[in-house]
Amino acid sequence: MKLSGAQITIETLIEQGTKFVFGYPGGQVINLYDAIYEADDRIHHVLTAHEQGASHAADGYARSSGGVGVVIATSGPGATNLVTGIATAYLDSVPLVAITGNVPNSLIGRDSFQEVDITGITIPVTKHNFFVKRIEDLADTIRHAFQIAKSGRPGPVLIDIPKDVQIAEYEYTKMPVVEKEEQRKPKTHKLEKLSKMIKESQRPFIYVGGGALVADATQEIEQLANVMDAPIGSTLMGLSSVYHNNPRFLGMVGMHGHYASSKSLSEADLLIVIGARFSDRATGNVNKYGNRTKIVHIDIDRAEVDKNIIVDLGIGGDVKEALQELLPMLETKSNGEWQKRIEALKQEEAQQFERTVSLDTLNPYTLITEVQKYTTPDMPIATDVGQHQMWVAQYYQFNKPRTFITSGGLGTMGFGMGAAIGSALATGKKTVLFTGDGSFGMNMNELSTLSKLQAPVVIIIMNNGVLGMVRQWQNLFFDKHYSQTNLSGMPDYQKLADAFGIPSYRITNMDELHKNIEKAMHTNGPVLVDCLIDKDEMVLPMLPPGGSFDDIITEMEEN
Repeated sequence: MKLSGAQITIETLIEQGTKFVFGYPGGQVINLYDAIYEADDRIHHVLTAHEQGASHAADGYARSSGGVGVVIATSGPGATNLVTGIATAYLDSVPLVAITGNVPNSLIGRDSFQEVDITGITIPVTKHNFFVKRIEDLADTIRHAFQIAKSGRPGPVLIDIPKDVQIAEYEYTKMPVVEKEEQRKPKTHKLEKLSKMIKESQRPFIYVGGGALVADATQEIEQLANVMDAPIGSTLMGLSSVYHNNPRFLGMVGMHGHYASSKSLSEADLLIVIGARFSDRATGNVNKYGNRTKIVHIDIDRAEVDKNIIVDLGIGGDVKEALQELLPMLETKSNGEWQKRIEALKQEEAQQFERTVSLDTLNPYTLITEVQKYTTPDMPIATDVGQHQMWVAQYYQFNKPRTFITSGGLGTMGFGMGAAIGSALATGKKTVLFTGDGSFGMNMNELSTLSKLQAPVVIIIMNNGVLGMVRQWQNLFFDKHYSQTNLSGMPDYQKLADAFGIPSYRITNMDELHKNIEKAMHTNGPVLVDCLIDKDEMVLPMLPPGGSFDDIITEMEEN
């Protein structure tokens, strides 16, 4: 049957399993929106307040569901408003298909109204992008975009469709959902070499990143740790890939990682890195990283091997498949002295915690632990970016994959609201958004989206009146020159919530914490909680700029 290009676009999205699409209409996608109108019984469109919010919502949807997120925007500013969201997905390897409209082919390159070369703009932050010149290529281009987005190391793909292609008609035939591209197998001789290295090691450490989540390799990683008698650490993006209640899991490694986890990694004689990319925030000083250890890197993206850290053994391929082939090669071993050292480091960490964190005052730890009392393991926990993000990474106990929704690589303030909405829609679960007043100020327009959807999102604002993470650096390394980090003029968040018809609570002390968190977590639909915390709360431990794991700051000296 013949359909318009706009209809073919929407039919192909439905064909590929798309249930939700996020976006904002405009002149060069009005035909697409007419096709959405005709198909609204088969695909649900979520209108956000801003295109960036739509891109983050599609991103959160993909992270929580494991599927491909889809976002639509018009040409010009609509398309450019997607760029931050596309870049966020790119840095965190999130499968996303962004569809933009453009002026007709005949007007391309003439500086037409709202014309922009969005394919040129997004080349550095997409796995691939397409400019569809002919309607004959449209359906297969969309299918190819889905395949690229979810294959190998996932990532965003952009499709730019001129107005005349949307209007033209062509035959459409429904096709099956595209499969992921087949990946090259891990090389057996390299896995055999790794098995020998494991046998010879006395202080092994397993370090997992976001690639472990993409590969659904939780079970294999935990089996490997048991066979090797090794502790496990995680990058920020790897959190939830190994359950917090696993006794071998020591928590996050890196600039604000757990002390025992970071120190154990630095003292290991064999470091097995699974689906991580050696971000500077995770390694500290690269010249001092891994000087005392042999490093093995397993990653589906071979370009990551030896990119930031030169390793002793690189293994390309799907990490789940690699571990499944490796495990039968190993014999169970015991590393008694290493386990004693790890227990000693855990005791040091516990003592540091007792000295620096109060259990009977309102602070990030007591807030996060109180919220967790009312959550279940399958609830998505989203964050924005800043101190609150690191506190959640440190204190929240994740016990199911794909439940930690955060911007790691790009560090996008304003990510959280859209991502929380997308996560709630993807899972059908109550979703908690931890945010700061700085980050929330960048996305509070999406309260209108939340109110309209009545999505079950609990917004927890850690309100300290400052840009906390920047202020922390100013405090520690810039002689307390608090330049432009005081957030004066921010609104009364309860009144703001009321304007959108969203119930709200305020927390200023421990009594209000216990009472109001319980009320908020039992509220149906959206709810906002304004929690006032001290502006001088710091995220510790911390690696200083240019420092290594030998330089970890664990406590602040009294002035």
